[in-house]
Amino acid sequence: MRRRIVAAVSLAVLCAAAPAPKTVAPESLPHSVAMFLSTLSSDGKQRVAFKATAIGTHFFFEENTGVSVYIFDGVGYRRQEFLKGMTLGQAVQKYRNTPRIRPIPPKTKP
Repeated sequence: MRRRIVAAVSLAVLCAAAPAPKTVAPESLPHSVAMFLSTLSSDGKQRVAFKATAIGTHFFFEENTGVSVYIFDGVGYRRQEFLKGMTLGQAVQKYRNTPRIRPIPPKTKP
């Protein structure tokens, strides 16, 4: 009898001490983002899974069919291209391996 009471009390203490589940949803978000997510999930009728990352001035958004690559234009991000059949990792690698054009230094007078 004593073991049952100890077990019940231990279970109650352990359950009460369990931390609340951590959420990934932000505390606030812009209206345009909320509308985008709503449209993406067909107003909650379709489960959505995606990955996204940003590197430098590029934003990558992976879906089931490929990766959309966006570039920052000073105000927001606009789609630069869609990489059909690629994964997020492949798209990021492609842009990391793209040679950057170095600016030509100004000519100096001798």
